[in-house]
Amino acid sequence: MPASVEALKNVKALTFDVFGTVVDWRSTVHDELIKRARDKIMSRAFQELPEPLQRRLKSISDEDWGTFAQEWRASYGEFTWTFVPGETEWKDIDTHHYDSLRALLDKWGVTGVYTDEEIRSLSLIWHNLRPWDDAALGIQKLGTRYVTSTLSNGNRSLLQDLNAHGSLGFKRIISTADFGAYKPHPSTYLGAVDALECSPNEVAMVAAHLGDLAAARTNGLRTIYVERDREEAWSRDDSRWKDARGWADLWISQEEGGFVELARRLGIS
Repeated sequence: MPASVEALKNVKALTFDVFGTVVDWRSTVHDELIKRARDKIMSRAFQELPEPLQRRLKSISDEDWGTFAQEWRASYGEFTWTFVPGETEWKDIDTHHYDSLRALLDKWGVTGVYTDEEIRSLSLIWHNLRPWDDAALGIQKLGTRYVTSTLSNGNRSLLQDLNAHGSLGFKRIISTADFGAYKPHPSTYLGAVDALECSPNEVAMVAAHLGDLAAARTNGLRTIYVERDREEAWSRDDSRWKDARGWADLWISQEEGGFVELARRLGIS
């Protein structure tokens, strides 16, 4: 048995980060932003907007909407990583996505283009993200041996919708909101371990973000890195990335097949 797999021999459950690891948030959100803008421009209501607002919306390119999507995602990262349980006012991720979308529309000079109902509808696109091609099959294969569970900052209804939308087949839905905190707070990893009725070394965190895995490892969980396109925040020149090559229990590179390859390495055909 390879040393990397040997380290996982006592694992009973796999907890998965979701945004970026299981689902491709970038393409889904980018496509929806473009569609909503085009639909608005073609609508009768658009002609009733002030002309400067019409010109501004028309000036935003498809590439610009990609930047907008990245800024929206970055606001989520900033919110969750700086959240302090018991000090920061609680809001779930649906609420954050709505609030941050409104702020971004203002920043980009298009406040007033969309009605509040349209903004709220657009903010819920995160419930319908496309999974990576290997995600559903891989999770289902892994579920034949392990308890597979989400461990995401997304609120429970969001995660349930993603599970259904992508036919992912998770056996458990665990949200960090269950513990009144967000990753990387220790209570989220240890709360999931308790919910799964395991000890920390019986749970492996699966993620495309080494920062997430480093926090999980600090709390005693095993770690499985599955590289995804443009998801890693640490550059390959970063000493933390280089160190992670040594401590991650299993490392699936981007071209290797994601969760299906993970199942194969763990001996599941």
